[in-house]
Amino acid sequence: MTINTKKLYDDDAYQSVFHAAVLSCTPYTGSAKNTEQESPLYDVLLDQTAFFPEEGGQNADTGLIDVHPVLDVQIKDGFIHHITNAPFAPGQKITGSIDWNPRYSNMQQHSGEHIMSGLIHSHFGYDNVGFHLGVKNVTLDFNGFLTDPQLEMIETLANEAIYKNLAISASYPPKSQLDSMEYRSKIELAGPVRIVTIPGYDICACCAPHVRRTGEIGIIKITDAIKYKGGIRISIQCGFRALEDYRMKQRQLHAISVLLSARQEAAADAASKLKDENFALKGQIISLQNSLIGQKAAAIAPDQENIFLLENHLNPGAHKNYVNLLTGKCAGLCAVFSGNDTDGYRYIISSKTEDVRPFNEQMKTQLSAKGGGSSQMAQGSCPGPKEQIFSFFQTCGIPFTAC
Repeated sequence: MTINTKKLYDDDAYQSVFHAAVLSCTPYTGSAKNTEQESPLYDVLLDQTAFFPEEGGQNADTGLIDVHPVLDVQIKDGFIHHITNAPFAPGQKITGSIDWNPRYSNMQQHSGEHIMSGLIHSHFGYDNVGFHLGVKNVTLDFNGFLTDPQLEMIETLANEAIYKNLAISASYPPKSQLDSMEYRSKIELAGPVRIVTIPGYDICACCAPHVRRTGEIGIIKITDAIKYKGGIRISIQCGFRALEDYRMKQRQLHAISVLLSARQEAAADAASKLKDENFALKGQIISLQNSLIGQKAAAIAPDQENIFLLENHLNPGAHKNYVNLLTGKCAGLCAVFSGNDTDGYRYIISSKTEDVRPFNEQMKTQLSAKGGGSSQMAQGSCPGPKEQIFSFFQTCGIPFTAC
C-alpha cells in the first residue's frame, strides 16, 4: 500500500455516513476498548473513513460498518484501523456510520478546550502539557498554577468567545507559511500539520474534528481544579455534557435541600450547622461511653483469670480505654469485641503477663480475623457472627469468663 487512509473528518467533521472500500481485513488479537466479548475480532482497513481514531488525547468514535459495530478505532503509520466483530473481504464496498451524538459531544468538548488553553496561554503564559477527552471526563493539564479568581476570569472570557459565535477553521498550511506561524503544539511535528484557528483566541496544531462556530459549544464550565505535577489539572464540561452535569447537580442539591428542610441557596449553611450539631453530639456520646465503661469496669471483680466482653459500637477511644481498665483485673488475657453481626466486629486483646500474638493468629485461622500488634496488645476485625465468636472462646482451650 502506498497511500494512507483518507480522513473524511478533515474535510467535513459533520459527515456521519460514508461509503468506502475494504483494503484489508485481518484477525485482531488485541483488546478493544468498547467490548468484553471474547469472540473473534477483526482489524479492517478502509480506503477512506469518517471514524476519528483515538488520537491527540481524545477517545475514538464508535458506530457501524454496515450492520456490525465498530468497537475501537486506532491509527498507526497513517492507516486507520477499525476493530469489529465481523470479517470483510478486500475490495468489498461498505457503508460506515458513526454514532453522531458522542461525536458531536467530543467536538464541543475539544473546541471548548482550545478556547480555554488559548486563553490561559495568552494571559498567563502556561502551556497545555496534557489533555484527555474521555467518555465522561475532560481534563486539561497546565505547567503553572491558577487561583480560583483567575480560573473564574478564564471561564468568563471563554464563554464570551462562545457568545461571539466565531468561525472555527482547520487547514494544512504550506511549510513556508507554517515556519513563520506561531501556534500551540505539545509535541514536535513532522510532515503536514493541521492548524485549527479560533480568531483572537487560539491557533493550535490539532488532528481532531471541531464544531464550525464557537456558538455551537453552548457553554464551558469548569467543574474541578487540582494541583497536579507542579501545575494544575482543570476539569471542564461543554455543551450537552455541561447541561447534563448541571441537571445532575441540580437534582442532588434539590434532594439535599429537602432532607435539610432548607432552601437550595441555604443548603450549604444548613449542612454546616448539621455538621456542627453532629460533632457536638458525637462528643457527648464519647463522654457518656467513657463514663459508662468506667462504671462497667469498676463493677467487674478483680483477679479474673481471663476477661471476654462483647459490646455494641464502642468508639475507638472508649474501646481502647475499656481494655486498659480491664487488663489490670485479669491474670491472663483481656479481649473486648465491639460491633454487630451485620457490620462485623472490631477487637482488642491485651495482657500484662502473656504474649497475645499466638492467640491473635489462632483467631485469624478460626474466625477469619485480620489484625496484628505487639506482644502485649493486638487489634483487628472479624466478620462474626457473635455465636461463632462465643464458640471460639469456648473451644480454643483458654478458659474465659464472659462478662
